[in-house]
Amino acid sequence: MAENMFSDLSRVIEQVGKDKGIDKQVVIDAITQGMLVAARKKYGTYREIEAAYNDDTGEVELFEFKEVVPREKYIDEEVEIPYDEAVKLDPNVQLDDSIGIKMAAEDLGRIAAQTAKQIIMQKVRDAERNIIFNEFEERKGEIASGIARRVEKGAIVVDLGRTEAYIPPREQIPGEQYKPGDRIQGYLSEVRQTTRGPQIIMSRADERYLMKLFEMEVPEIYDGVVEIMAAAREPGQRAKIAVRSNDNSVDPVGACVGMKGSRVQNIVQELRGEKIDIVPWDEDITRFACNALAPAEISRVFLDDGNREMEIVVPDSQLSLAIGKRGQNVRLAAKLTTWKLDIISDSSAASRTAESIFNLMLIPGMSDTMAQNIFQSGFGSFQSVASASVQDIMTIPGYDDPEKAEKLLSEAKALVKKYESEGVAVPTASVPSASTKQSAGNSAKEQADALLKQELKKLNSQEAEEE
Repeated sequence: MAENMFSDLSRVIEQVGKDKGIDKQVVIDAITQGMLVAARKKYGTYREIEAAYNDDTGEVELFEFKEVVPREKYIDEEVEIPYDEAVKLDPNVQLDDSIGIKMAAEDLGRIAAQTAKQIIMQKVRDAERNIIFNEFEERKGEIASGIARRVEKGAIVVDLGRTEAYIPPREQIPGEQYKPGDRIQGYLSEVRQTTRGPQIIMSRADERYLMKLFEMEVPEIYDGVVEIMAAAREPGQRAKIAVRSNDNSVDPVGACVGMKGSRVQNIVQELRGEKIDIVPWDEDITRFACNALAPAEISRVFLDDGNREMEIVVPDSQLSLAIGKRGQNVRLAAKLTTWKLDIISDSSAASRTAESIFNLMLIPGMSDTMAQNIFQSGFGSFQSVASASVQDIMTIPGYDDPEKAEKLLSEAKALVKKYESEGVAVPTASVPSASTKQSAGNSAKEQADALLKQELKKLNSQEAEEE
């Protein structure tokens, strides 16, 4: 009975190997090991038993090896065989040789055979898992399509044919709903090998999914004529991609949009109506940031290369457009450029400029022009001047002479010390008077001058009262 079981099992495993694409040698090794474990379970590990595949018969045979000894030294029948008996099996055998004796498979018994079957099936499952893992490891980074089967703890389980993939809640487009049997497509973002087999993670929210969709839809991207340089998404709501062309005759934005918007609309439909902005990429980060904030108009841009920060000034009427609904436009632009973007209006910038110039003009002997120069050089207050080095101050127009730079530095430090020692707050231009409001149409310098005179007058009156 056991022999038939093993014989049938080998044929079943061979068929399974063909169906699942498992190499024949893997199946043979599984059967061999299964029979060996069954034999050792029945006869014990003390006896030397080996299993081998017979190509001629197509079966796995068991052999027990015993040492050939003289009859007078024969002691243990489980590991030894007398020479006179060994010669009958092999006429060429010599003393101290190890001779293999074929064992009958039916002697293993039903329980041992069942154990072998379990081991063989486990080996086949392991081999199948490795094949699936290797297959999807190579496909990682591609788009796959399958059938939605069920939802487990919020994750959509997708049938990919030979295995299943999972779309966790964080990788789903908010608001999307799939019923069992619906076809679903996603980006193969991760392939893990676990004790339960390969775990495949799909994503519909990844930026790379958006980029792959454009690669599939736009031949110029697939051919390398147009490149996607960056992408940013808020899944289901809005996305931005930055593209450039390697051929001056090809418009990268037009290629992605397609005739009458056909190409981008196909992608929008796949992403359930997600709005997509296609912007031209530029090596100049300032221009790139302006493109990323489109359709808002940009007035001025101030860069802080060290901290990768950018202050962008826009007309008051464009402020809400540049920021976007709930900050979405500037958030996506910041993600696209990988810079921190701070959007301010023209009026806010002018107010802050006036405040800075007012503060700088508190330095004794400071003129409007010199305050402007200092401000344009990146110093927004006399405190920042006081904390700078002489070399930094020498970069300001008009202060390239070391003596002038040192004098400005000492005056700024003295002013800081004065306010600290007196415990008096530094005057600000944050609360303009009626006269200052009337000068709103004037330049920042004029506003600062008016505010300065007002503050000085206030200080003088306070000193007179104290006397």
